[in-house]
Amino acid sequence: MQPDALAPLIPVAAIIMFGLVRISRHWRPGALPQSPTEQLEERLNTVEREIASLQGELSETQERLDFAERMLAQTREPKRLE
Repeated sequence: MQPDALAPLIPVAAIIMFGLVRISRHWRPGALPQSPTEQLEERLNTVEREIASLQGELSETQERLDFAERMLAQTREPKRLE
């Protein structure tokens, strides 16, 4: 085979190898997260605490609403002057 015939194949081979290297970087075992990171766990814990806080506030608000409804439901006689 003549060296002049191989010259056009060198850029093609380089492009193919470059593409394979880029693909292999994405497929290596460390590239995909196996377990949640510490930052993600911290954010999840923060959200859980905020939800618990909001549930407590909602419960307190519902109790106040129930109290207000009971107070309004009581019939009061107007005060009359003698």
